[in-house]
Amino acid sequence: MNVLVRPIVTEKMTEQQETLNSYGFVVLKSADKGQIKKAIEAMYGVEVCSVNTMVYAGKRKMRYTKTGVQNGKTASFKKAIVTLKEGGVIDFYSNI
Repeated sequence: MNVLVRPIVTEKMTEQQETLNSYGFVVLKSADKGQIKKAIEAMYGVEVCSVNTMVYAGKRKMRYTKTGVQNGKTASFKKAIVTLKEGGVIDFYSNI
């Protein structure tokens, strides 16, 4: 079972890739740091130095429409910040 859902490609993460050699991924909520490390090393062929994880809770949203108030909630997810050893690089755009 693959624990990686998708990479995070934002301006902030791109800057961290360049300066800190850190990459962001959305992962399964049940995945622990060891599983994330093994999945990154197997998929991209790099050595992982450290893994930091954080769980984001879903937020309540409401909007006003012609038919009345619409209530909803955004999805909660788990994010992993993976720091690679010196010289390790992950290229997200090679498969496009």
